[in-house]
Amino acid sequence: MDKLQNTTCCIAGGGPAGMMLGYLLARAGIAVTVLEKHADFLRDFRGDTIHPSTMEVLRQLGDLPAFLALPHTKFDKMSFSFDGRVATVADFSTLKVQTNYVAMMPQWDFLDFLADRGRSFPNFQLRMQAEVTGLLTEGGRVIGVTGQGAEGPFEMRAALIVAADGRSSPLREAAGMRVRDFGAPIDVLWFRVSRRDSDSLNSLGRFVAGNLIAMLNRGSYWQCAHVVAKGGSDAIRAAGLDAYRRVLDRTLDLTPPRAGEITDWDQVKLLSVTVNRLDQWWREGLLFIGDAAHAMSPMGGIGINVAIQDAVVAANLLVASLRRGEVSGADLAAVQKRRLWPVRVTQRMQVLAQNRVISPMLGDTAAKIPLPFRILSAVPWLRRFPARFIGMGLRREVPGPEFLAK
Repeated sequence: MDKLQNTTCCIAGGGPAGMMLGYLLARAGIAVTVLEKHADFLRDFRGDTIHPSTMEVLRQLGDLPAFLALPHTKFDKMSFSFDGRVATVADFSTLKVQTNYVAMMPQWDFLDFLADRGRSFPNFQLRMQAEVTGLLTEGGRVIGVTGQGAEGPFEMRAALIVAADGRSSPLREAAGMRVRDFGAPIDVLWFRVSRRDSDSLNSLGRFVAGNLIAMLNRGSYWQCAHVVAKGGSDAIRAAGLDAYRRVLDRTLDLTPPRAGEITDWDQVKLLSVTVNRLDQWWREGLLFIGDAAHAMSPMGGIGINVAIQDAVVAANLLVASLRRGEVSGADLAAVQKRRLWPVRVTQRMQVLAQNRVISPMLGDTAAKIPLPFRILSAVPWLRRFPARFIGMGLRREVPGPEFLAK
């Protein structure tokens, strides 16, 4: 087994949480290695919404102008259409921040951006095609990881291992962590269709005849999320692709119709929605953040931004201990303590939205506007509250002084 160069902090997973934490620690002079199992970040139908809270972090780091120079689209209102009747439920333009809107950007561009920023520091390493599969322990403490790389098995030791390896985290199982599942009555089918200049600019949720599809403007195409009942994708596939295309054209209501661009079921990807959370996010020498600690629902598209806030808190609270090369259980518990309340409340709100608002709409051909949506649409000043919750989160997390642009 090959041994990779030891480091101070080893991060398993090059998603938003892992890349942001790696970048922040590198800015503070910590030796950090991010291990990413894929050869690149090019995987479609991942979360592509960069919310104001994340752009505020980039602004404080001095990176916002470069980020905004990347191709992206934006929207400042969250609206739903019910058989042509539009209800606006959140208005991000009311937020008192520089970027008071949601930026739509392919996640691979965002991750490449963070990787490039990280590589500007000599103490940052990103190793692609390095899949972490297990843990090294000594005296009950995690001291490293094992994995499989392009050239064979490897191991790496570090003062701290951070598991940012997603909702299917192999390190959760390797560490014997207890996961609490909160259930989800929905799944999501992701697909894309082309976008034309004559189409609306606005991202929008469309509800027609018992079908709910979120349409996200990605410039040259619409990225679409078809919300279905849990397990409902099997029946949709069994009915055949022609029947599904008819449902899509009726719901998307694009002129000319675009569902014919979907010629194979391989173009429709299933996201099995899961909402869960670790009881404890750490053990000695090991910390879980992002989806590895708490899988979020796609409701509100806030998963990336919650993960970024985890990374900011972890960097703020652990940088001093990492400089000493000694990270205690108390240090790691402090990260969970800081993040647990906003994550817990956010998940609770997502579960309520899934169970009480979204799920009852599916299959209801009447297309009635839910009461909360009617209230928010009728009273514009109320829209600032969901905008604050979705756009900024329950607890604003900012990088400490050691990470800020000089």
